[in-house]
Amino acid sequence: MDYKAVIFDFDYTLGDATEAILAGFTYGMTSMGYLAPERETVRQTVGMLLEDAYTKLTGDTDPEHRDQFRTLFSSVARPMQAANTPLCTGASELLHGLRNVGAATGIVSTKHTTTLNTILAQHRLNGLLSFVIGGDMVKSPKPDPEGLRTGIRLLGLTPNQILYCGDTVIDAETARNASVNFCAVLNGTTPAEAFSPYSCRHIAPNLPDLQRWLNL
Repeated sequence: MDYKAVIFDFDYTLGDATEAILAGFTYGMTSMGYLAPERETVRQTVGMLLEDAYTKLTGDTDPEHRDQFRTLFSSVARPMQAANTPLCTGASELLHGLRNVGAATGIVSTKHTTTLNTILAQHRLNGLLSFVIGGDMVKSPKPDPEGLRTGIRLLGLTPNQILYCGDTVIDAETARNASVNFCAVLNGTTPAEAFSPYSCRHIAPNLPDLQRWLNL
């Protein structure tokens, strides 16, 4: 394999928390006087900063309302995600394959770090990862490269030794901002053509394909 480490986004890259996210959006928006959002509309926002997703769906830019929505969303979504978030097909096999060849792995996500660690513990994957960096651990969310650069420093590697894998153009832009190689994973709602402005080393339709491409 060409890389010393592979770092992943989480939602629609390694895991699928759609049901919990939809429940959180529904509770938060209806509590604030909005109609319940449609499932596909919510799925299109996964990967965005939660407050920005709220503003996109409502047009409301009031900082207090944005904070209120996060509180309402989290009260429902976090317990659900912690209780039952399935992995995407091939996620466990991919992480074990990387461990078997001595490659380091990590997660850089906008999801809360505690939620990520709880989900990973459900699937007994904690010990496979060198680090988990959630949105609560950075001052600037993706596409700012802060989280990715922090992970690289923790590994003691250089950007050219890293592959970052994600399902959105936000992830692609994050990789570009960190001068890291990028692989798109099409587990989410972003189509392959959306990545054309970015320099993708590979576009994987799923994680088993990514594992084959990495020669694991």
